[in-house]
Amino acid sequence: MLSGFKDFVLRGNVISMAIGLAVGAAFTAVVTAFSNAFIVPLIGLATGSIGDYSKATFSVEGAKFPYGLFVSAILAFLITAAVLYFGVVVPMMKIQSRFKRDEPFDIKAALRDCPRCYSEIPAIASRCRHCTSEVQPVPEALAKAGLMPAPR
Repeated sequence: MLSGFKDFVLRGNVISMAIGLAVGAAFTAVVTAFSNAFIVPLIGLATGSIGDYSKATFSVEGAKFPYGLFVSAILAFLITAAVLYFGVVVPMMKIQSRFKRDEPFDIKAALRDCPRCYSEIPAIASRCRHCTSEVQPVPEALAKAGLMPAPR
């Protein structure tokens, strides 16, 4: 029983996920600190608050609502999401698009409806497999399959 747990924990995916979570937590702490140290006081100065917007509150019938903390958390989230998107996701998408190989064209992947019985048939089909009526193949699908030159 413990050997199965050890195999699970030492599997590469689990270790990579744990490292990613630890780095993500540290990165979130840095962004939160940056937001609280620089962005929130600047918003406080711009709005005429004391200078630290995270301490801004309003009260209703004696109950205090610290909306400044909420705004601070939203700012930290937006900064974290923007940095991760523009610093990790966009570059990874560019790298993946460079290394993406041309996948072979699947002749049966392009589908269309039969004009007589409305069943789904391959775009290169010349006869419907359901009602056996003759249909014209889609020229673009024939060209992609290499069965005729591309239409102009």
